[in-house]
Amino acid sequence: MEYIEITLIIIILIIIPSSLILFWYLNEGNKNGFPTNWPIVGMLPALVKNLDRFHLACIEILEKSNLTFEFMGPWFSNVNFLCTLHPANVHYVMNENFSNYPKGNKFRDIFDFLGDGIFNADFQLWEYHRRIILFFIRHQNFHRFLVNKTWDKLQNGLIPVFDHAAKHAIHIDLQNLFARFVFDAGCTIFMDYDPMTLSTDFPKTPVTDSLNDISSVIFRRHALPSMIWKFQRWVNIGEERKYKKALKTLDDFIYKCIAFKKKEITKKDKNNNNKVSLDLLALYMKEEKGDKFVRDAVLTIFLAGQDGILITLTWFFYLLSINPQVKSKIKKELHNAKPINWENSQELNSKLVYLHASFCEALRLYAPIAFQAKVPIKPDILPSGHHVNPNMQIIIDVYAMGRMKSIWGDDCNEFKPERWITEQGKIKYEASHKFFVFNAGPRTCVGREMAFTQMKLVAATIIQNYEIAPVEGHNVVPDMCNIFFRAKYGFKVRIFRSSE
Repeated sequence: MEYIEITLIIIILIIIPSSLILFWYLNEGNKNGFPTNWPIVGMLPALVKNLDRFHLACIEILEKSNLTFEFMGPWFSNVNFLCTLHPANVHYVMNENFSNYPKGNKFRDIFDFLGDGIFNADFQLWEYHRRIILFFIRHQNFHRFLVNKTWDKLQNGLIPVFDHAAKHAIHIDLQNLFARFVFDAGCTIFMDYDPMTLSTDFPKTPVTDSLNDISSVIFRRHALPSMIWKFQRWVNIGEERKYKKALKTLDDFIYKCIAFKKKEITKKDKNNNNKVSLDLLALYMKEEKGDKFVRDAVLTIFLAGQDGILITLTWFFYLLSINPQVKSKIKKELHNAKPINWENSQELNSKLVYLHASFCEALRLYAPIAFQAKVPIKPDILPSGHHVNPNMQIIIDVYAMGRMKSIWGDDCNEFKPERWITEQGKIKYEASHKFFVFNAGPRTCVGREMAFTQMKLVAATIIQNYEIAPVEGHNVVPDMCNIFFRAKYGFKVRIFRSSE
């Protein structure tokens, strides 16, 4: 009898809903183009059907719904969310009523691998991390340190690989190459350790591979009721099994760096202990909050910097490859700007206006982080008139925002750096609730100038010395099933030494 009852429960809870989902999945869609809100399963069939083109579906739906749409998940699940790109809503959530909209517990659950790092943190913990990071990057010697470390990795890492590829006519994946570059440079800058993954023999990169595995699993967690992916995690099956394996690889590396730094610190002369360090790992270790806390803090900052820069550089050079006139203008600007003081960000912005505008345009079209999420503490009404409550996530789709005609105009899908330049020939700054790549309000990315400096230095070096040609027939498309917007199949190219 007990066996029969268990079988009936399985049929009711799994088989019947699965059959209904399959039926509705095959017949999903209505005349107005909006997802159907079915009994029991809500709009889940539409979400499953469009998962591999989630952001494109968001563009289609949001253009028809005044930039705000409420997604209803299955009954008794926690997959309800409000997707909004409405500038007034974004400004309200990120600025005007900031204190009512933290990341929330659901966000922390989904991004559990980041622990208590700044990306997950709210309130006092977030303020604590922000204070440490600002102290680090505002140190009087930091910018020189950043430029020197980046240039060293360029000279001894990226340039030799470029020369090797050009000499031997080797096809290379530029995205993979940039991933190695920012991984080595980031480890050096933040943890004072160079893993040396950027070399002509292309060693295996288990840590960067594990980060990509983790980010793809996290994207899927957003689409599933938490009871499903948490059950998978509990029994160690499916995507969660891959996640667990990748997380161990990542943790082994970070804790190895922490242990190495501990040994290094104990060897230092006691008289040097009071010196301000330009090593973020050592800076957090001085706080004496335990290895787990240090791991969370440094990993979060390292991850945000690494993926943001490598993704932007990849799409930047892809866009240049299909818009050669833009590359010619950048090359001319670089020639006229010499000499360039890379340690002065203000000088970079005044001399390299078109290069800066080109990066802003690449970021608009291919935002490194696909979306942001917030949850209200108290029930609220957004400027658009939509009611929100503590059980509803507010999703800001950054990719969709950059391609909305109602925000950027009919030419929103075109690569036009000129839209970022004023009539006076200076950089045009757009409001953060319109250009949301670096977040907005109090949580605006503090590493913005640091990222621009590194990217400009890399771009200038490559553009002035090499020609990059895409491999014919290679499909370059974004990975829509990842929280980080990498090229799904990479960006395979041929490298040539510049004739000039």
